[in-house]
Amino acid sequence: MPKVAISACLLGEKCRYDATDNRDDVLITKLEGCELIPFCPEDHAFGTPRPTMDLVKTAQGSRALSNKTGTDLSFAVEGYARSFFDTHTDVDIFIGKDRSPSCGVCSARLYDEEKNLLTIDEAGLMAKEALARGIECFDAEMY
Repeated sequence: MPKVAISACLLGEKCRYDATDNRDDVLITKLEGCELIPFCPEDHAFGTPRPTMDLVKTAQGSRALSNKTGTDLSFAVEGYARSFFDTHTDVDIFIGKDRSPSCGVCSARLYDEEKNLLTIDEAGLMAKEALARGIECFDAEMY
């Protein structure tokens, strides 16, 4: 049985920044027979609801910055991602919420420090960790 790490919001958990979900019944049906391992680095680190964040290209690389305060929130997300994959060492597939600065695999928006859009095909911080570990990764829209 394949083990699938999946953004919890896609399973109906109300863990988005605005305390809603992105439940995807079509995707859930496609994953019948798989072991689903939900995750949400942002909810874990910052709670729900919470201010939004964007990926911003800085001198230190792509960083998740709070849209409310400008604070770099990357360390908490990256720490969660490392811990998650260190705990779940046998994940076969990662499915992230498209366009998420944490979970988007190839659809996160990356901005410069003046908030000008640079690209729409960046990997979010948790997705980068999954990719670095050689896990097969998909945005939910593409699975």
